[in-house]
Amino acid sequence: MRVLIAIPVFNERKYVEPVLADIRKFHSEILVIDDGSTDGTAELLAADRDIQVLRHPRNLGYGASLIDAFSYADWNNYDWVITIDCDEQHEPTRIPDFLKEIRTDRWDLISGSRYLQPSQDDDLPPGDRRTINATITTMLNESLHMNLTDAFCGFKAHRVSAMRKLKLTEAGYAFPLQLWPQAVRAGFRITEIPVRLIYKDRSRSFGGVLDDAGRRLRHYLDVFNREIAEPVVQAADVVEPAASTSCCCS
Repeated sequence: MRVLIAIPVFNERKYVEPVLADIRKFHSEILVIDDGSTDGTAELLAADRDIQVLRHPRNLGYGASLIDAFSYADWNNYDWVITIDCDEQHEPTRIPDFLKEIRTDRWDLISGSRYLQPSQDDDLPPGDRRTINATITTMLNESLHMNLTDAFCGFKAHRVSAMRKLKLTEAGYAFPLQLWPQAVRAGFRITEIPVRLIYKDRSRSFGGVLDDAGRRLRHYLDVFNREIAEPVVQAADVVEPAASTSCCCS
């Protein structure tokens, strides 16, 4: 069973070396997708001979980095891809939990959840982030007959042979709103496992119009409705949170 750890990065000079060091304690086959970093991240990655690197010449988006990771894994005969963010909000110590579930051979998509088993050690998420996550998670559960607790956690394990069935094109942060409908349509066996809720840098932002929470929610709904062809939820049907620019991931 060949497993690849894939890490999308964009301007993560502060975090990339300690994150890579922690991941190496649990797994050695690592791919970093540098999404057009301009802060010196690329130079640090170029000096590291023990990782595989894909570099975008310009910033293409979080979803684009994940799509490239899945293609890379397929071309290089990996069986699974575990995606983990590079901002120290995902703990590499949880990698063995994903590997354990992979070895059961029961699932096609294993998704981390920050809300499955709440802990007193969890951080308090920004209010608009929690509201949007709860709104989208409820929508997915009701419209796709799922049983998710966390629609947006990027800490996931993906079976490569299953991912071949999907046609993923969403380049930005709305990527999960395309992934979930396609995974359900393809008959994926899906489960969640608990991961910690961590917000280390509350100053991080999405950038551009997505820093406005209302616009971000409408964008997510637009992507979802396009994916399923017929609108299930309109922006007017949900309560939009107040705008915030507190951090980068829902």
